[in-house]
Amino acid sequence: MSASDIQSADTDSEYESGGWEAVRDLPPSAKLVAKVLEYNETLTQGQLAEETLLPPRTVRYALSRLEEIGVIESRFSFADARKRIYTLQVE
Repeated sequence: MSASDIQSADTDSEYESGGWEAVRDLPPSAKLVAKVLEYNETLTQGQLAEETLLPPRTVRYALSRLEEIGVIESRFSFADARKRIYTLQVE
């Protein structure tokens, strides 16, 4: 195993664990959404759009990117089942 294989294995495990290292390589909008979720325990997509001042479509894209790397968790809202609530899952 070469040094580059070891480094890529380390990077892969960071992405799988969903740490801040994985967020670092995402677009600025996804980083902003992650930071807002860090300071606010749970938010809906609409609340995230209000807090970040990003268009809803951009927030949707950021959330999908964050879900891909496993740093956020989503669940249905008990108050309104049409909405999802997002929570940051970074250590």
